[in-house]
Amino acid sequence: MTLLVLLFASQIGAADMPDFAREVQPILSENCYACHGPDAKARKADLRLDTQDGALRKKDPVIVPGKSADSELIKRIVSADENEVMPPPHTNKKISAKQLATLKAWIDTGATWGTHWAFVPPKRGEGFQSIDTFVRGRLEKEGLKPSPEAGKETLLRRVTLDLTGLPPTAMEREAFLNDDSSEAYSKVVERLLKSPRYGERMVWEWLEAARYADSNGYQGDGERTMYPWRDWAVRAFNTNMPYDRFTVEQLAGDLLPNATPEQKLATGFLRNHPINGEGGRIAEENRVDYGMDMAETVATVWLGLTFNCCRCHDHKFDPIAQKEYYGLFAFFNQTPVNGGGGDPFTKPTIDWPTPEQTAALTKAMEAAAKLAVSVTEAEAKLEKPKDPPKDIADALKVVPANRTKAQIDALEKKFGADKPYAAKLAELGKAVEARESIRRGIPRVMVMEDMPKPRDSFIYEKGLYNKPGAKVTPIVPAVLPPLKADKPDRLALANWLVSKEHPLTARVAVNRLWQQFFGIGLVKTSNDFGVQGERPSHPELLDWLAVDFVESGWDVKRLVKSIVLSATYRQSSNVTKELRERDPENRLLARAPRYRLPSWMIRDQALAASGLLVDKPGGPPVKPYQPGGVWEEATFGGKRYDADTGEGLYRRSVYTFWRRIVGPTMFFDVSPRLVCSVKSSRTNTPLHALLTLNDTTFVEAGRALAQSLLLKDKATDAERIAMAFQTILTRAPKPVEAKILGEALERLRGQYRKDPQAAKDLLAIGASKPDAKLAPGELAAWAALCN
Repeated sequence: MTLLVLLFASQIGAADMPDFAREVQPILSENCYACHGPDAKARKADLRLDTQDGALRKKDPVIVPGKSADSELIKRIVSADENEVMPPPHTNKKISAKQLATLKAWIDTGATWGTHWAFVPPKRGEGFQSIDTFVRGRLEKEGLKPSPEAGKETLLRRVTLDLTGLPPTAMEREAFLNDDSSEAYSKVVERLLKSPRYGERMVWEWLEAARYADSNGYQGDGERTMYPWRDWAVRAFNTNMPYDRFTVEQLAGDLLPNATPEQKLATGFLRNHPINGEGGRIAEENRVDYGMDMAETVATVWLGLTFNCCRCHDHKFDPIAQKEYYGLFAFFNQTPVNGGGGDPFTKPTIDWPTPEQTAALTKAMEAAAKLAVSVTEAEAKLEKPKDPPKDIADALKVVPANRTKAQIDALEKKFGADKPYAAKLAELGKAVEARESIRRGIPRVMVMEDMPKPRDSFIYEKGLYNKPGAKVTPIVPAVLPPLKADKPDRLALANWLVSKEHPLTARVAVNRLWQQFFGIGLVKTSNDFGVQGERPSHPELLDWLAVDFVESGWDVKRLVKSIVLSATYRQSSNVTKELRERDPENRLLARAPRYRLPSWMIRDQALAASGLLVDKPGGPPVKPYQPGGVWEEATFGGKRYDADTGEGLYRRSVYTFWRRIVGPTMFFDVSPRLVCSVKSSRTNTPLHALLTLNDTTFVEAGRALAQSLLLKDKATDAERIAMAFQTILTRAPKPVEAKILGEALERLRGQYRKDPQAAKDLLAIGASKPDAKLAPGELAAWAALCN
């Protein structure tokens, strides 16, 4: 090993002094911080290697700048004594020869300290003007060239799916192919950014981050009406709400001066957490858990830091103390929620009626008020009993328009002998019941609200609700800019997150968008920007994008547009042998990404291509096809799934009812939405093939597409195959593909000629009915081919 160290060290001159944040800190973090890092309780030998004062201490030094041979750190690493060597053998960690050479070179060149890159405010690099200048500059250094631009058909399908989640239509394809102007592609991008489908596509990742669902979770899993918040988020993307406002309204819309109902609704983001109503569950435990969930969600979404590590102790790697975890918790610990029960409408809530409900309620209130006048007039003539029963006395004290149905019924029963009065009461009772029936149907959305008197917050020992320790006030981590506010509340926290000097918020947001379009973020660990996370593949590009994002006024559509218009995004995704060997994950961006569509987008594409898609925005969640018994099994028979009929079967996936304990069965690669998730998985699960071949939605979509092809008069098989191919893949089939599909069609025709009942069974799948004019065997063959 000594020879290897000398070899590596000889290659590092003064001009190549190791960069602390990029090269040295990751070695220390991985191998040393667990025992010599931020967590005071786990720290050994009273030695810190995560801070400059600790690592470069004067008393009993372990690092002697300029003298690696005299540094105890190096001596321990190279020691052959099992009791002395570091890291200790039981940790199964070992510093490589290259890493040791880096540490020695760093010490010998002065042991210059630095700060982890993510905690330093981003700076706009000089001489760079676009995404492509960064990417191509890096490729040149690596001796690589960018790939050529993708073909027009491929590019159209790529950007349409990326910005709307749906494939381009035949008319859109023809218009783009026939437009030879230099602005043809940019015009497509502008059109897509203005489409209402843009918000429906962009919101998906936000729903996963927000842990949105239509039920509480846990064993009871009661239904909730949080969908108005979901629709608020869709509108926010479509109207291009600036990201700083998007942040502030969701975290503290209720605390804004003269807060509007929409701004209060936005805070439903924080109330998307699961609610536990299981028997024997302690209310205070629930309440503390909810606050922790809010704090951890905010830390993940806006800071990109693993705050959850600090529930029980100081972070072992990042400079975040347990006290700071509970300082963040304290911002969300002021709601009147007490944790009791499993009510899916736990106050504070806000009523969110539809325009139709508002109109109906107004009409019903007017009708009840009018009848109440006539009742008041008949009271006036009524002889009052001297000592009425309590319920009657209480009812008589209430003005007629405000009486409940039960109070009206009690009066009607008591004074039934007075027929004119009783008749008017009966009419009022019906009007009040109609009014209250409308009110009961109005969605109630859980939102945020602070109590007038602040609640004390504590550090909970080992994260246990019943072991409160020292009191804490709302604070932010000391490693980040200070919170400059007279009143440290949620509004102050939100404003702090989007302040210009904050080093994380813009970087984290930009990185997630990059991940959305390229499959991997510039920082691969999009949920962890801490020292254990991955360093950016293109740090200068990340910083440039972050600064530009803030300076643009946090303009999300402008950022998206700059990404999809870049030559980097528009490259071909073809992979050469050299690129696969040099850069299998495409981190250098010498080509466009290749990855499978997520399951929700596959479903939407099938509905769109088949013509079954019902393009209707917002509203209550819908229940498309799902195998029987899934809900029943997961809830011990407590919940039953009854699929919708009509348009509910064909709405976009984003509107599908999401039961938290057992998500929609057609989505096999999504977040379960139990906690915040900012990194989607991409799977090779066999469910992909099983679902698309057998699920009712896909079988029915195949038949609907087949039917539309057969109803085109005088088209040949080859022409119909080409039309189906273009509808789904936005390009014509290659000769070999057309040949395979043509042979498959003949095989299927023969199969259904031999088995007419199989054809009928296939055509019976799904709620829509096949066209009776078409021969069952022929339609079945084409349906199977399209599927």
